[in-house]
Amino acid sequence: MKVHTARPEQEERLDPALVRLGAVLVLAAVLAQLDATIVTVGIGSIADVFRATVTTVQWVSTGYLLTVAFTAPLSGWLLRRFGGKRVWLASVALFVLASALCGLAWSAESLIVFRLLQGVGGGLMQPVGQALAVRHAGPKRIGRLVGLITVPVSLAPILGPVVGGLLVGTVGWRWLFLVNVPLGVLALVLAARVVPADAAERDTKLRPDGLGLMLLPPGLVALVYGLAQVGQAGFDMTQAWLMIAGFVFLAGYVVHALRTERTPLLDVKLFAGKGFALAGINTFLLGAALYSSMLLLPLYFMQVRGLSPLAAGLMLAPQALGTALVAAPSGKLTDRHGPRAIVLAGILLTIAGTVPFVLSGVGDVVLIVALLVRGIGLGAIVPPNVAATYTSVDRSQAPAATSARTVLNRIGGSVGTAVLAVILQNALTGAESAQSAYSHTFWWVLAFSVLTLVPAALYPRKAP
Repeated sequence: MKVHTARPEQEERLDPALVRLGAVLVLAAVLAQLDATIVTVGIGSIADVFRATVTTVQWVSTGYLLTVAFTAPLSGWLLRRFGGKRVWLASVALFVLASALCGLAWSAESLIVFRLLQGVGGGLMQPVGQALAVRHAGPKRIGRLVGLITVPVSLAPILGPVVGGLLVGTVGWRWLFLVNVPLGVLALVLAARVVPADAAERDTKLRPDGLGLMLLPPGLVALVYGLAQVGQAGFDMTQAWLMIAGFVFLAGYVVHALRTERTPLLDVKLFAGKGFALAGINTFLLGAALYSSMLLLPLYFMQVRGLSPLAAGLMLAPQALGTALVAAPSGKLTDRHGPRAIVLAGILLTIAGTVPFVLSGVGDVVLIVALLVRGIGLGAIVPPNVAATYTSVDRSQAPAATSARTVLNRIGGSVGTAVLAVILQNALTGAESAQSAYSHTFWWVLAFSVLTLVPAALYPRKAP
């Protein structure tokens, strides 16, 4: 009798239940990413309505990012203690409630408070949802699943300014927040049916890491806030002391995490493994070199090309298109051939797509093609980098790995943004034109991007 054996690709295919799970979880991640950038175009309108200074209203964006940095390290411990589904549903519900309150805010101060509350939900939704997806996908399917869910998550921050401009210009700034309510409710209803229960995997005896809570979140907030202020107002002793305090708190946490007998908020012992250490270093560098440079692109089109905020956002559409086209196929290729070749190709394409921005006299058509190439590179980078993170740890370590990855990406993005902002500010002061200042800054972007090639070259050559 002839026996038919299934090929590995058939045995480890993305079944419909896993695809539905990923679709529901990614809906909340899209809301969190979109919310980080959609508000930027409404800062001026909010300041006018509440008769507040732009400096005060700026906390609507800064406060959200700081709260995300504070809560993200808690996601791994909360997931293990209370279960992934329960924590994810609670975080989405909190995000929806806070979004509604933001839309109903009566003053700048009330909006900032509600925005901080919204950041708590946003800081938990993405890492907890990602950990759930990894848990159910397994190591042989993680690349493909991440490739599928990367498309909308990568598009969200790019499309944020465009969507924000349309909402502010048509229905008003309050809908920058109210738009989250129906989408969040939909995610809650679908998740109640689609996300599997995980009560059996909860550790109800897990105690909180008290000293870790006093060291890690405050250290991250001090460091991220100090870097953000350097990027906005330049360097002074206040920023210096904030960053020093952040480093001291984080160093104290590392010592504590290596010695404590309790489950730490962030398991630094994961970095003892070569695979996770390489993925962590590259996550930090990619956040600093590639994603932070996205903030330069809208400014370039507005200050050098003279476009409106909405037109500048639309010019970034080719980058979003490139990411959408490549993310899913790169996930499949990662599962088959390993992460090294895919992520190296993605970084090289991103570098190639950045080169025209250091040149003067480049036409719009060339820049559009460059952004498409840059988007293709970004779409090729994310799935293998995420896959390399999770295939280097076992299943029980997925929540801790997610927390570590989120923190590294957030700090990397903050460092890169602050450094590029200072470089640009100094270049604009002494340059003959805005074009030459931005060319100088994009040269630094290229230099930072080249650094990411080093750890990527050490990634595994074959699939796990």
